[in-house]
Amino acid sequence: MGVVFAVRAGHKPSDDAEPLVVARVVQNQYAGRMARPREFDENRVLLAVRDEFWDKGYAATSMDDLLRVSGLGKGSLYGAFGDKRSLFLRVLREYDDANLLALRERLASAAKGVDVVREFVLGLTGDPTGAAARRGCLLANSNAELAASTPDVAAEARRSYDAITAVLTTALERARSEGDLDPGADPSETARAALVAQLGLIALGRTGMDIDALSTTAHSTLARLLPAPAQ
Repeated sequence: MGVVFAVRAGHKPSDDAEPLVVARVVQNQYAGRMARPREFDENRVLLAVRDEFWDKGYAATSMDDLLRVSGLGKGSLYGAFGDKRSLFLRVLREYDDANLLALRERLASAAKGVDVVREFVLGLTGDPTGAAARRGCLLANSNAELAASTPDVAAEARRSYDAITAVLTTALERARSEGDLDPGADPSETARAALVAQLGLIALGRTGMDIDALSTTAHSTLARLLPAPAQ
């Protein structure tokens, strides 16, 4: 964006100042004419890059891989998104934000708050082929790979998990008011336990655990996490 120059109301610029302002405007207009518009679909590129990182992990993904899946030259990729680390952090945050938005929208539309928590924990077990479970979650995978060596990834994981816990807490407060959670249960503690359960199931799924066994484990965990309230 070019610099915008303004003159204060009631103030007449001096003759000496005027050429400087004109020169700057001309320079900005010239720069604007020289700037080359992006000629690619940014969303498509980001999704392709995200999937490459998701499938291979950060360390195993090379710049050649990113150039290949994006279809961009090195100069274009760096010019638009920065280096590999910057690009990775961007797609990770956008992935997290999209998942958080989906969780909030699900809570807003759900008939019962407890359904949101159940769906969250069962998550990847919904794919009967087991492919989704083996692929895991980009955030969980990245946190396991990089949190100890990359503070930005650890910070992003904390941010995302805190936000998820807040949504689950709201869902469980609603579940308690709807009679689907024991009145003595603490919604925030139960929400954190649900997050831990989901992350454990993701880790097991990544090992290639049989999908039926993983699904049985998930349902058993839910039965203990969210027992039916005493009548």
